[in-house]
Amino acid sequence: MVMAIVLVLIVVGSVLFHLFSPWWTTPLASNWQTMDDTLTITLVITGIFFVAINLFVVYALIRYRHREGRPRAAHEPENRALERWLIIGTSVGIAALLAPGLVVYANYVRSPPDALVLEVLGLQWQWHYRFPGADGKLGATDARFVQGGNPFGIDPSDAAGQDDLLVASNEVHLPLGKPVLVLIRSHDVLHDFYVPPFRARMNSVPGQVSRFWFTPTVAGRYEALCAQLCGVGHPNMRGFVVVEEPAAFQAWQAALPTFAKTQVKAAPAPAPEGAAGAGARVEQGRALAESKGCVACHTIDGTPRVGPTWKGLYGKTETMEDGARALVDEAYLRSFISDPTARRVKGFPPVMPKMDLSQEELDALVAYIQSLGSAPAQAATEQKEKAPR
Repeated sequence: MVMAIVLVLIVVGSVLFHLFSPWWTTPLASNWQTMDDTLTITLVITGIFFVAINLFVVYALIRYRHREGRPRAAHEPENRALERWLIIGTSVGIAALLAPGLVVYANYVRSPPDALVLEVLGLQWQWHYRFPGADGKLGATDARFVQGGNPFGIDPSDAAGQDDLLVASNEVHLPLGKPVLVLIRSHDVLHDFYVPPFRARMNSVPGQVSRFWFTPTVAGRYEALCAQLCGVGHPNMRGFVVVEEPAAFQAWQAALPTFAKTQVKAAPAPAPEGAAGAGARVEQGRALAESKGCVACHTIDGTPRVGPTWKGLYGKTETMEDGARALVDEAYLRSFISDPTARRVKGFPPVMPKMDLSQEELDALVAYIQSLGSAPAQAATEQKEKAPR
């Protein structure tokens, strides 16, 4: 009897929890209402089976419980009629679960011919975005061409890739009401690009291109998550999708650099002087930290992530894994950024990749980290900037 009571309480509690649960899906902001409908169908069918099976077990426990003086139940090795009903019932239930999902998935990967193409590249632990240029075609890619200045691995000899538009931050914009075909790739491990309000998600598998499409229906700024455990920096692998009016999107897209422009090696600019020059260099470093994905592992508010926080880092004494201590000065930062595997800071995994940075970019990144250092360190840096050259 105790087991029967427990099962009844589990069934009643589960149903009530579903009816009054505060955990609901985020408001829909795309054309995929059918995704929600499919989930509802699945929940209803599995819920019916859950309730029916548990209540049948309760009935059997009560009806056939052991009582003195009552004969044992007759042994019946098989019941063909019951078996037929079970086969029919389970077959109908499985078909009702699979059929809607197959139909919705077929439409999910079959994009309209006029869809805007967006390529999403997953890397530990950041997202990169690419649009086709004026020719409407994405350039060919190959792993041989992947490097710091070319994360997509675009073939420099392919004319179709020269005008590809590259997004240098973790925020991408999309036009309201326009179908978008999303092509997803990965260079390292399994990722999953997921924007909950769009009901849109797909695994990014190394060595293949995955695809899905959706139409944004509500303007706003939405968080894009990685929905597959992809390493120690997985919780920080986030980006943003901004849905806006077509005119605003076109203005934003017009300001994006083409692949050809990103590959032009400009002559080093003369070192800026004075406070204004230092401020410009710090701002350049901040932009680099975002575009290179540094912010996925390092914070600027003092909270630790995969790597040490940059707040108060400059001027601090760090302890290495071997017990040695090192002052975080300009030389330390330059050597660590240039060769992150040479030394290991105690308490942090050695997962920082080696970045391909020009001397100017390295200067800017170091200046940005210096600007976030302790107050005495910042004062020393400012004094150094003001000193006559």
